[in-house]
Amino acid sequence: MNRYTVAILVKNQFGVLNRLTSMFRRRQFNINSLTASETESSEYSRITFSFDGEEENKKQLINQLYKLPDVCSIKELSDENSVKCELMMIKMKNSSSTRPDIYAAAEAFSAETIDYSRDSFVLRLIGQGSKLDDFITLMKDFEILEICRTGTASLEKGGSVLRQAINL
Repeated sequence: MNRYTVAILVKNQFGVLNRLTSMFRRRQFNINSLTASETESSEYSRITFSFDGEEENKKQLINQLYKLPDVCSIKELSDENSVKCELMMIKMKNSSSTRPDIYAAAEAFSAETIDYSRDSFVLRLIGQGSKLDDFITLMKDFEILEICRTGTASLEKGGSVLRQAINL
């Protein structure tokens, strides 16, 4: 099974996200991450899906997505043709016995402390999904109180933009 990232430019209207996720559900794809936001134009939204599946099923899914009336453009984004990152905030228990080890790991991963209290502190980490996964694995040796993580944000490298391929 392969992991795919697909960016979809859609008309910025209510219900569009529901129609897209329903298509993934009907095709039995599990969405690993999803980001959605208005673009440089309020007319459009960009939705980026990360999901696992087989190549043939992915092609069928993309063909079906193109049939939805609100879909303007779709691009598959690979590690070779795009830049990707995620944001994670992780709340750790603040203990004098573990704090130095957690901060040493945070420094090694370029995590930033964004909140600090007597009971806990929050670290912010930005990077590839695998980097965030590695940091979580390391933090499991300590007491993780809460994790909040965005989906994959991804842009194609070079001068090509998603809006250039609008299929209206």
